[in-house]
Amino acid sequence: MVCLGNICRSPLAEGIMQHLADEQGLDWEIDSAGTGDWHIGQGPDRRSVRTARQHGIDISKQVCRLFSVSDFDTFDHILVMDKSNLSNVLAMARNDEDVKKVELLLIDKIVPDPYFDDAQFEPVFKLIENGCREFIARYK
Repeated sequence: MVCLGNICRSPLAEGIMQHLADEQGLDWEIDSAGTGDWHIGQGPDRRSVRTARQHGIDISKQVCRLFSVSDFDTFDHILVMDKSNLSNVLAMARNDEDVKKVELLLIDKIVPDPYFDDAQFEPVFKLIENGCREFIARYK
């Protein structure tokens, strides 16, 4: 799961996907990262933590990290939140195999960044949750 700073959307996506995968009994390795380095080593945004907690998901122990080329080797799928993240991740791809792993979480729509609007965290949670449910339905 990849967004810009790895503090709002991608930590939510990691937590939601892990929660749903666990419910389905799927043994998936799920992680999140950012394409920007501003928050490396920090925890998720308090508003993301609160929103996830309201849905029974604890993301408070996640630690923000930067997306790296080695993620192409570690993960089968790299799900990005918006077209800027898509461009940034694809620019790091080494070959067609890497490129094939990258897609928007919502396939043809973006997950908007809620950072500047507290009221957007719940709608963003719902978008991500729906995207994760659809992804699991396709790949479980």
